[in-house]
Amino acid sequence: MRRRSALGSKGGAMVSRLAREWVLGWAVSRGTAPPVEQAEGFRIDVGLPHHVARYVLLDADEAAVRKMAGSITVPNTWLKAFVAPEAVAPWLPPGWTAGPSTFLMATELRPSDVRAPEGYALTAETREGVTFVRVLSADGAVAARGQIAPTGESAVVDMVETDPVHQRRGLGSLVMRALANDAVARGASTGVLGATAQGRALYEALGWRVHAPLAGFVYQATA
Repeated sequence: MRRRSALGSKGGAMVSRLAREWVLGWAVSRGTAPPVEQAEGFRIDVGLPHHVARYVLLDADEAAVRKMAGSITVPNTWLKAFVAPEAVAPWLPPGWTAGPSTFLMATELRPSDVRAPEGYALTAETREGVTFVRVLSADGAVAARGQIAPTGESAVVDMVETDPVHQRRGLGSLVMRALANDAVARGASTGVLGATAQGRALYEALGWRVHAPLAGFVYQATA
């Protein structure tokens, strides 16, 4: 029996929709070329030296992963699939390296009160459809940041991080609430993101739910 991704299991229709929204919003957030839809999913030409392109498989069974991985010859090309990394790894030929474990998460967006704690200032600006939120410390340094790209009824949260010096002060939650407020004001009702294992705890505390694992592998070629 072939092992299939979460998109082929119960609730797969919702995961498929969220996956597509994540792909489209991620591309907007990163300012890449629009994703190109293919039979297996999407290709995004990222264009960075360390991240040339990425392929996202929407329904990745063993045959699809082997076919896609076997066709990739350019180093620093990423392959993403909504399958547990330990399931994907045996399907890949030599030359592939696992990235951090991540998860596809989503939530219903709701507006909330946002107020920076004493000693910090909250800023936001929108450029080319992407809103960038920053929390600045008293000396003007960026203590926490994040960005969001609404693409209709959904909005993709991206690049959320807090400087280690300023962690455990609620700044990550502040950024997330400010991003949600912006997306709601622009008509979005669903938030979607790809969370690292470290970030997952923050998002779950804010009501986000994991819908699927999100395996990521990068092709670095063989010697």
